[in-house]
Amino acid sequence: MSDIDKNLLAELRKDMTELEIAVKGLKMSFEKCSSIGIKNNYNFEEQESFDSLTSKFSRTSDIYTQRILKTILLLLRENPKSFIDRANLAEKLEIISSADVLIAVRDLRNEIVHEYITAELSRIYKEVLNQYSNLIDAIVMTKKFIEQRGWL
Repeated sequence: MSDIDKNLLAELRKDMTELEIAVKGLKMSFEKCSSIGIKNNYNFEEQESFDSLTSKFSRTSDIYTQRILKTILLLLRENPKSFIDRANLAEKLEIISSADVLIAVRDLRNEIVHEYITAELSRIYKEVLNQYSNLIDAIVMTKKFIEQRGWL
């Protein structure tokens, strides 16, 4: 194993630990917001809970898509340039079950970060609740892929 591979594996293991911590926080926020439900108007505490959920969703998806997937593909000697290419390759290699689902998660992350319009909050909150399981499922499948290769 080359030094580059050793460094990539160390980075992958570190990022997986960080991802596990992020997922725990995301799950707790998801459970809290699921019990609040989708509404037209939220009180301050409810909005804070959903803001925390969207922030944790964005952070978790970033760790997963921008660090974990990139590192896996580098370990496999692949280096697709765009996110769509990465998602399609990850599906082809059975790292994830659906590129389209992962692209939808990434699009929602981008919307949260770049277009956080107050009038759209309820719709965004609903989308995060809907996309949560897709993100978690992709992470679980990816972790199995990593474990099967003995990288963890």
